[in-house]
Amino acid sequence: MLDQRLIQLHDGDNIAVLKCVLPAGEMVTIGGEQRVVSSRDLVLGHKLALANIRPGEKILKMGVPIGSAICEITAGEHVHIHNIQSDYTPTRVHDDN
Repeated sequence: MLDQRLIQLHDGDNIAVLKCVLPAGEMVTIGGEQRVVSSRDLVLGHKLALANIRPGEKILKMGVPIGSAICEITAGEHVHIHNIQSDYTPTRVHDDN
């Protein structure tokens, strides 16, 4: 079962896309389990992992690889430039400061 605030764009995707803003600390349902998503607000269009993703594994959106995981990403975790590397464009360095 997938939270109604998320959409999986293709059956083979390992990420889902936010259909709305998700406040920090909010719980979502992925695979029938409740998971805390992020310590910061996430905006419309950002991605969450649908399953655990290993380092080097392809990130699939709309059935197409958009990048590779640079670290372990757990189901429900925010998937963005801090934990993936684009396979097509240079990835900028993420700075939380």
